[in-house]
Amino acid sequence: MKKSVHKHLLGGLLGIALTAPCAAAAPAKLKQAAIADVDSQAKQVQVMVDTVFAFAEPGFQEVKTSEYLTSILEKNGFTITRGVAGTPTAWTATWGSGGPLIAIGSDIDCLLGLSQVPGSPTLKPIIDGAPGHGEGHNAGMPLVIAAAIATKHVMEKNKIPGRLMIWPGVAEELLGTKAYYVRDGLFKDVDATIFLHVANDFGTSYGEGGNNGMVSVEYTFRGKTAHAAGMPWEGRSALDGVELMDAAWNFRREHLPVTQRSHYVISNGGGQPNVVPDVASVWYYFRDRTFAAVKNMYEIGNEISEAAARQSGTTVSHRILGYAAPNWGNKPMAEAAYANIRAVGQPKWTPDDQAFAKAVQVANGRKVEPLATEIKPLQDPATRPTSMGGGSDDIGDVMWTVPTITIRFPSNIPNMIGHNKLAAIAMATPIAHKGVVAGAKAVSMTVLDLMTTPKLIADAKAYQQNVQFKSDTYAPLIGPNDKPAIWLNKDLMDKLRPEMSKYYYDADKYPTYLDQLGIKYPNVGG
Repeated sequence: MKKSVHKHLLGGLLGIALTAPCAAAAPAKLKQAAIADVDSQAKQVQVMVDTVFAFAEPGFQEVKTSEYLTSILEKNGFTITRGVAGTPTAWTATWGSGGPLIAIGSDIDCLLGLSQVPGSPTLKPIIDGAPGHGEGHNAGMPLVIAAAIATKHVMEKNKIPGRLMIWPGVAEELLGTKAYYVRDGLFKDVDATIFLHVANDFGTSYGEGGNNGMVSVEYTFRGKTAHAAGMPWEGRSALDGVELMDAAWNFRREHLPVTQRSHYVISNGGGQPNVVPDVASVWYYFRDRTFAAVKNMYEIGNEISEAAARQSGTTVSHRILGYAAPNWGNKPMAEAAYANIRAVGQPKWTPDDQAFAKAVQVANGRKVEPLATEIKPLQDPATRPTSMGGGSDDIGDVMWTVPTITIRFPSNIPNMIGHNKLAAIAMATPIAHKGVVAGAKAVSMTVLDLMTTPKLIADAKAYQQNVQFKSDTYAPLIGPNDKPAIWLNKDLMDKLRPEMSKYYYDADKYPTYLDQLGIKYPNVGG
């Protein structure tokens, strides 16, 4: 970065330090060093973002992704512990001694069926039916790694005591691991956690998050086989049990609070039509705003499943596959992070970036809105619209364990559809790369605040105890015998991985993944 830009950022840091709500912050010279370090990693950021995008591994099968990311951290002096909380693709990377322990994390899994060529304004799969990063999780951990390396360098040079713990959100799209991380003590000694999630804006928030908690449950009905035409009276259809449960739930749904969300897929409907199915399963997500409301839905689901079993002459059992607590961001940490976000500012988008964003929006019938150039106000409970429910994120379980915030970083295009191929189009383009660099600067600066300002950590813990914990009590539904559903997606990836591996990014041959795919950015012609 040019010296004049450094001076501009330094002035901004000093100005914000005088007005920031937190009592103190890391010295501006430390933050200036962190900013310069992140800038020096811009090429590595691009390679990491593109590489993880190309791996495109869904929940519990993030094998190549985890191997790749941990190898980078290991080369940079972090100690890796693999297979944490009974999950083969989960790990921690630790460094440092003395001082506070600050955890930084982001998700690494992708979604089924969302394979998409990056840089193409129109929908075009790399491999039809394969998984893809339609939530942008390929960008978060590269950001965390860049921030962690920069922070480590600053701490080493200035002899700042403290410890870092880097960790991945495995199978977040299945709400599959973070409650198990908490249950198994992964955050036992952590003082504060910063979590990252991709967005089209740059910001953070505090207080009740406005999203839903959730429990993921699979119900399995068991009956008796018979010839479906010759002797149907001898059979007891497990699929009948599933369908009766689904019908009953859909009638009951009308009489549940408007904040609830519930949806299901039949994960096993039997073998072939002329054999009465003796085993069938249905997989539900039950969501609502509070711990008690999620538990109530879970209990209703269990009651309905038992009634469906009696009606169909079958038996039923159920198992919890995942859980997510309602989100609650920490106010002192959010205020400190927001001051750093303002100091960094939005990325400097080029005309090509803006042209590409518009081309994607126009080609897909989305509202045309340019990439953001200003930082929006800090979100808080007073300014946040009243929530009527919605999605879930299992970072909530960490938020109810240690003071935690989520920072949204600007690596995607406005007005895309989440969990859709549209949300993957920009995720291996300069838009994603620039957003990660900006986010990494803010994260490194905030970690330095936490490492050098004991009052900030004390205030964060006091807020959690005196405000957050007065609102509710952490009450996850997973028990001591529940285990992560590590078998999910394995058969699919065993089948698809050989073909997908042909499209892995080769950074030794190609400057970017777009170059490897033969795409000339901004490719506004489609």
